[in-house]
Amino acid sequence: MKAVKTSCDQQRCFLCRRSLKEWIPAIEANKKSYQFKKGEVIFQEGEPVTGIYFLYDGKAKVHKKWGEEKELNIRFARKGDIIGHRGLGKDTIYPVSATALETCTVCFIDLAFFKTTLKVNTDFTYDLLMFYAEELQESEKRMRNLAHMPVKGRIAYALLILKEKFGLTPEGFIDISLTRQDIASYAGTTYETVFRIISDLTQANIVTVDNKDITILDEAALVRLTQEGENGG
Repeated sequence: MKAVKTSCDQQRCFLCRRSLKEWIPAIEANKKSYQFKKGEVIFQEGEPVTGIYFLYDGKAKVHKKWGEEKELNIRFARKGDIIGHRGLGKDTIYPVSATALETCTVCFIDLAFFKTTLKVNTDFTYDLLMFYAEELQESEKRMRNLAHMPVKGRIAYALLILKEKFGLTPEGFIDISLTRQDIASYAGTTYETVFRIISDLTQANIVTVDNKDITILDEAALVRLTQEGENGG
């Protein structure tokens, strides 16, 4: 991690887009910007919460321990997204970790100023509440999927979510390059299972793969796999 200087364009960031124009100078005066290399931990599960992070550029994963040796990827974040907010509350301990998937620049807002921002900017506070609600709904859906959906359906669901979240590159790939292990940790399965099922999907002309990059050829087929899981198939 290293401190860097950035000039926010006020259009990407979850915070700046929803704050009062009059509050932007206060954000500029109080924010700190840091750059993290690929693989660097932005914050660690179990650490005291010192503030909230906003991704200015790059991509990151939010994950938590799952058993003694495994981890579960909770979500993936892109530029403009908020991370670290799960640590807000009574205990002010990060219940998850965040790790850079590529070189990331983050905007850090300390906890005291963040709480003041919530009180001053009602639109931001409302939108953050809606964001929490959406995250809760998605988390509940994923927990249900982990319990009831067959693993092929979970992997199909993961690919669909990634496409919806990150969009496509000009070449048609999902615009995030993940290892098979990261996909496995997101779908709640093993590397070997992800490798096998993606190979099956490739042979069935549902997806194509180029190293870590994936193209969805038949989105309807992936949707059917998730629906079969929902119906107990």
